Amino acid sequence: MDTREKVGGPEAGSKGFDAKSFEAYMVKDPQKLAVNLAKAAENLGKAATEWLAPRERGERVDTFDPMTDMIKTLSKVIEYWMSEPQRTLEAQSLLLSSYMGIWMHTLSRLSGEAGPEEPDTLRKDKRFADPDWRQNPFFALLRQVYLVTAEWAEKLVEKAEGLDDHTRHKAAFYVRQLTAALSPANFALTNPEVYRETVSTDGANFVQGMKMLAEDIAAGRGELRLRQTDTQKFALGKNLALTPGKVVARNAVCEVIQYAPSTETVFKRPLLIVPPWINKFYILDLGPQKSFIKWCVDQGHSVFVISWVNPDEHHASFSWEDYSAQGIDFALSTVEKAAGEKEINVIGYCVGGTLLSATLAVHAKRGDRRVQSATFLTTQVDFTYAGDLKVFVDEEQLEALEGQMKAAGYLAGSKMASAFNMLRASELIWPYVVGNYLKGQEPTAFDLLYWNSDSTRMTAANHAFYLRNCYLENRLSKGEMTLFGEKVSLKNVTIPIYNLAAREDHIAPAKSVFAGCRFFGGPVDFVLGGSGHIAGVVNPPDRNKYQYWTSGPAVGELADWIAGAKETPGSWWPHWQAWMEARDARRVSARTPADQGLGDAPGTYVMVRS
Repeated sequence: MDTREKVGGPEAGSKGFDAKSFEAYMVKDPQKLAVNLAKAAENLGKAATEWLAPRERGERVDTFDPMTDMIKTLSKVIEYWMSEPQRTLEAQSLLLSSYMGIWMHTLSRLSGEAGPEEPDTLRKDKRFADPDWRQNPFFALLRQVYLVTAEWAEKLVEKAEGLDDHTRHKAAFYVRQLTAALSPANFALTNPEVYRETVSTDGANFVQGMKMLAEDIAAGRGELRLRQTDTQKFALGKNLALTPGKVVARNAVCEVIQYAPSTETVFKRPLLIVPPWINKFYILDLGPQKSFIKWCVDQGHSVFVISWVNPDEHHASFSWEDYSAQGIDFALSTVEKAAGEKEINVIGYCVGGTLLSATLAVHAKRGDRRVQSATFLTTQVDFTYAGDLKVFVDEEQLEALEGQMKAAGYLAGSKMASAFNMLRASELIWPYVVGNYLKGQEPTAFDLLYWNSDSTRMTAANHAFYLRNCYLENRLSKGEMTLFGEKVSLKNVTIPIYNLAAREDHIAPAKSVFAGCRFFGGPVDFVLGGSGHIAGVVNPPDRNKYQYWTSGPAVGELADWIAGAKETPGSWWPHWQAWMEARDARRVSARTPADQGLGDAPGTYVMVRS
């Protein structure tokens, strides 16, 4: 065949795969490549040393191993399919028939014939965006085999009978983790982009990549801290968390920040924001263009925010009750004193909202009526449909995790960050593994991913209470959670509530947030935003991105609610502002935060890195 002739028929792509394309895969300088591979191996050795050193010194002990649970869970699926010959044959036939179709398609391409088209049933996957995943017969074969095998593995879990719901959920999750990890896109010789990069740089990409791997393990003190952005490009108070304000109160659990007004008058009711302690509050103050806090200030709110301590072993005993009393109640008292008002509006985000809802139930018991309205942002109070995070919470895993936390006094922030990243491993883990360590490329600067990497630790007592009472036993929605010696019920919370879910949220699924609405005793306005857990909340109006849906009370099933909902393009922020003004639009002269000698925003607690 003439080397200028394209390989494959018309279906091979608009350009096909010709001799010029092959040149990109041909090594130009074998000696230089060998030298660079040796250097890369040396850097890999340094990475291994960084991983082993803290373990040899006894500074790091890996007591909780999710691999054990994964093997135990998937063995139940394998046992079902292997227990009867007929089932085994069915499983094999299902896969082999798909392989046969792929092989026939590949043979037709290699012979230059216009063979059968690639199956339309193959799922779309942006990891395979490079044209050579389709134009090069070798990589096209790998991609098709991988996609078919991944789908086959998922079907085996789906069709395995006799599994309880939790085991099936875990098995499906673990299969997705395995297939994401085993993608041909994750290996140098089976990824056309990495292969071409290796040839074009004579292996220098591996030298740089293994150097970055060693640096990232050193930064994680023996654990891989996957870099998702250029962390050198960001600094709090310089290009993040810039909204002016003062720290007006501080205790062992939190700092309370009051922001300076930007309007001559402000709403009579001040606004307190309760962020999650699983990460840092400045997700709501990323920068002037993305800052929800600044936007609220510009609308005329007197904004206060809780900045949680980044705990260490000295905070081991700080409990859910401590975070309620010394966090939310402490902040409410601070707001009341600083603003001179007894009526306060509050916002709770994610687990901050879960704690807030429980605290409001305590307030209802005590007759504390300071909070006049509550806004919940992607907050769960009922955990029946809590999504893939429930995979990590059953009695056996929780006991192991509690043992690890008890020994250290806290859960390392990297553990929770890894769990969140695993929920979207194909987007938040493997592309960075490939880009950083195989291509040797520094990730670009992205403020949201900088925040994502700025993880926080969690106190042993508080986190254990949260996982057991919410995820495992779902006590809050059942009215069985005991706080300060009494059981609390959300039915006693009768103040107006604005409850925002995000349609693509994988941490607080919209179905879960929607289901939680019915447990409150007062009026709940449910709003569904576009995008996910972060982008669905941090969605400034001037960007005109995404959309939101409104349809009145959260009644029936979420799908039915959406079917009858009104879709509005853009941000939900102005809709929330109108809702707030409808509750109380009274204004007073602007309030300037007093200098308590505790420093400027964003304070000191947020500066502590894990």
